[in-house]
Amino acid sequence: MQPTPWLVRKPGSVPRRMRLFCLSYAGGSAHAFAGWQDVLDPSIEVCAVQLPGRGARFREPPIGSMPVLIEELGGVVDRYGDLPFAFFGHSLGGLLAFELARHCRAAGIRQPIHLFASGAAAPQHRDAPEERHKLPEPEFIAMLREYEGTPPELLEHQELMNLVLPMLRADFGMVDEYRYRPEPPLSMPMTVLAGAKDERVVGPQVDAWAEETTGTCQVSWFDGGHFFLQSHRAEVLQLVRQTLLGYL
Repeated sequence: MQPTPWLVRKPGSVPRRMRLFCLSYAGGSAHAFAGWQDVLDPSIEVCAVQLPGRGARFREPPIGSMPVLIEELGGVVDRYGDLPFAFFGHSLGGLLAFELARHCRAAGIRQPIHLFASGAAAPQHRDAPEERHKLPEPEFIAMLREYEGTPPELLEHQELMNLVLPMLRADFGMVDEYRYRPEPPLSMPMTVLAGAKDERVVGPQVDAWAEETTGTCQVSWFDGGHFFLQSHRAEVLQLVRQTLLGYL
């Protein structure tokens, strides 16, 4: 399989039997899933999605349109769809995973066998749209500090912030401008992961994911805030591993 800048993968000696496409939160990168390959079963290939504007693609202009991004990602998934695969997305990544699964169905290409929506409100029960990506720089940086997803040392470094602000605004723009479109529910099983102390994604918004699939929808709560993906990494990986092993 030819390499692609869209995916960060780790070579392995064990034949792959499944792929897990991982999509990060706003402002995040493929690095959010570093080390996952070492924990999951070696027959499951972790494909961490690297969007333009970060990591090795730092010099590429970021994509601020979700439809454009989903179209691009759909092509990647189609090229790497020779094995059964699942999607895992956190926050913005959860929304992208959901819309990417819809795209696969609409395009007539292979669909994921499982969808993990982590730290994300069900798309039809999201809070009222905001325009955070249009905030003046001081207010935008203050918002990032409140979200706790950007390293404090980066927020204090003006020159570095000037470099990453376009990417951050593009990511938050996709979230702010997202509008849910009613469609028939998906058919694959879902696992919804949520933080009990997450003030941005509350109970009803978590439970409502069940409306988006005719398959099973399991909800798992973690004793953390919005970034329980990091603070409770071991528990998250255990859940993902156990779930995917059921398909092998």
